[in-house]
Amino acid sequence: MNEYSITQIAATIDALLDVKCHSGAAQPIQEVLEAAKIHFNGKQCDRVFMYNPDAIALWVYEKYAQKFAQLEQKVQLTSKATTVFPPVTPVCFASMYSGFEPKKHGIQKYAKPVLAVDTAFDDLPRAGRRAAIVSTQGDSISRIFLNRNIDYFIYKTKEECNEKALELIERDEHALIVPYNGDYDHWMHRFGPEGKRPLRALDENIGTFLDVHKAISKAWKSHSTALFFAPDHGCHAKFRLFGTHGINEPCDMQTVHFTSFIPPFT
Repeated sequence: MNEYSITQIAATIDALLDVKCHSGAAQPIQEVLEAAKIHFNGKQCDRVFMYNPDAIALWVYEKYAQKFAQLEQKVQLTSKATTVFPPVTPVCFASMYSGFEPKKHGIQKYAKPVLAVDTAFDDLPRAGRRAAIVSTQGDSISRIFLNRNIDYFIYKTKEECNEKALELIERDEHALIVPYNGDYDHWMHRFGPEGKRPLRALDENIGTFLDVHKAISKAWKSHSTALFFAPDHGCHAKFRLFGTHGINEPCDMQTVHFTSFIPPFT
């Protein structure tokens, strides 16, 4: 298992798609770029799908590894991803897609202002590449990246988001697609990270990734695609009754990312 910071994601997306990254972002993840060259036989990656489930901790993956067995059959890299402090959703996703630490991008607490700094969602349009965000209403990804020259698909439910994401794969118009699912986080806060309902949401998140992998393999046969399963932060139990996150401890600061490289099919 390799290790990287979530601040490296923005530059990695740009490098995979051969897009110039904005100034000051953290360096791309070399293990991902090297693996892409191998699995794509040196050809340029031209599609990135960043699936963002919320709050899935590294310790959850380690304790419930059997749940990830089918997913791991579809991926080539499993990585420990260290997040930023405080490990709360808007701060972490701002760092993931800007490549900056919180002090530099400006969101340093649980708040959802529109980011004023450059992000991958600015780099792609400048290079003439289309990007799309698919998110539930009011959630961080639906708000902090507004006012970019990208396509926004905002819905009330996770199910609508996932349906739209699969539709966008079929339409094949975007170099970058970023769907967000916040259901594990939602239920974890209410029933704890290991409650029956949050663990069912975890299963559903894994199932969504598998559905996306299948759809890409069918619809994007002419593309080299990097598909990520990339949570924002971890979580922990509090008072043995409910779950939370936001502390500077491995339970919240370490999550797990998976990367699948889906080559063209001829």
